[in-house]
Amino acid sequence: MQKETVRMKRVLGVPALVFFGLAYMVPLGIFTTYGEVTFLSEGHLPVAYILTLLTMIFTAYSYCQMTRELPLSGSAYSYVQKTFGGNLGFLVGWAQLLDYLFLPILNYLVIGIYLHEAFPMIPISIFILSSIAIVTILNILGIKLVNSMNMLIVILQFVFIVIFLCLCIYGQNDWSIDTLLQPLVVASGQMSGLLSGAAILCLAFLGFDAISTLAEETKNPKRSLPRAIMITVLVAGGLFIIIAYLAHLSYPNWQQFTGNNIDTAGLIIFKKVGGTLFVSLFIAVYITGVFASAMTSQASIVRIFFAMGREGVLPKSIFSYLHPQYRTPVLSIIFVSIASLSALFISLSMVVSMISFGALTAFTFVNLSVIKYFIINQKQRSRAALLRYLVMPTIGVILTLWLWSSLHQSALLIGLSWLLIGLAYLLVLTRGFSLKPPAISDAEMSSIIN
Repeated sequence: MQKETVRMKRVLGVPALVFFGLAYMVPLGIFTTYGEVTFLSEGHLPVAYILTLLTMIFTAYSYCQMTRELPLSGSAYSYVQKTFGGNLGFLVGWAQLLDYLFLPILNYLVIGIYLHEAFPMIPISIFILSSIAIVTILNILGIKLVNSMNMLIVILQFVFIVIFLCLCIYGQNDWSIDTLLQPLVVASGQMSGLLSGAAILCLAFLGFDAISTLAEETKNPKRSLPRAIMITVLVAGGLFIIIAYLAHLSYPNWQQFTGNNIDTAGLIIFKKVGGTLFVSLFIAVYITGVFASAMTSQASIVRIFFAMGREGVLPKSIFSYLHPQYRTPVLSIIFVSIASLSALFISLSMVVSMISFGALTAFTFVNLSVIKYFIINQKQRSRAALLRYLVMPTIGVILTLWLWSSLHQSALLIGLSWLLIGLAYLLVLTRGFSLKPPAISDAEMSSIIN
């Protein structure tokens, strides 16, 4: 008798997926890296976001193609594994773990930094530990509860953003052409810093990748996932560019974002725009948004662990276990919560760099997966197919590699070291590549998809 495939509940539609993606990104999350990227790009944050958005549009398009064919929880790991084989799939999944594992850590760090700024008498560690505990409990209770909270939190951020943008416009006294163009005109000597900043900003767009991890909890995933992915990328990207542009006009002194100011640059801008009371309001709304991102980012990484555990490349008894009542990967959730304790001693800049390394590696291979799956495997060679499955993803590959090469040297070094660890584990798992890595069977995949 064939063993029944372990499944999660299909409860999510397009609106829920979009809110999940936006909550994951945090509309106000632009201020997480505002100081660092503004300083790197020498006051050209809007252009850095434009470059990153352009890259993300092509990559999101590739995700749309793959989610239609393979709506599985593993995201890039599953696409590469089914397209290029288990060995490369495992290594891409291993790289992808970097951005997914570090994003909850980033959120907990930001919560600690900003709440400590508001309540300096309370240690950062207290805020971090409390956040980890609450997020863990909510994720164990189920994704539907997480999404219900996401909608309210994202709407709250949008209301605050509208108020902020109105205050920026109202307080702007200089509307000369030179002033309006200053954050958009880049000199040739500023391109290196601009590209480094754009590479960091990839973490701001991880929400669309996170949406793909919910494939097995989505109603009609082949239709809903592509729509939600493109809506999320375009809405978030447009919003980030507008906020970055008006924030710079309101406070153009990017040279001051150094030292202790670099992580809390948003507080300087909000005090300039709306005063001390507005700063307090920003902290409240921002922390709420970051908390929502912590919930969604933890939900995403545990589903990648679930996919890898179900296939046996990670211990099955731990990572593929579902709670009998809540139908959530409870042991994976607890594992991620334990890993998140590293937020107690790691720096914000290092976390940001590691997220971007893992994300750009996964994005590159998802673009390549489209070419391999449709052009090589399925031999689709019509003009329309060549445009959709060769030209578009090739542009995505070029752009992601361009940004990947612009990452900080320390991020590349640590990221490549992480890949070497994954390779060593894979050698043990496959006994020196003499065996194929464990993988979900075609029958199981068909059962899950259908």
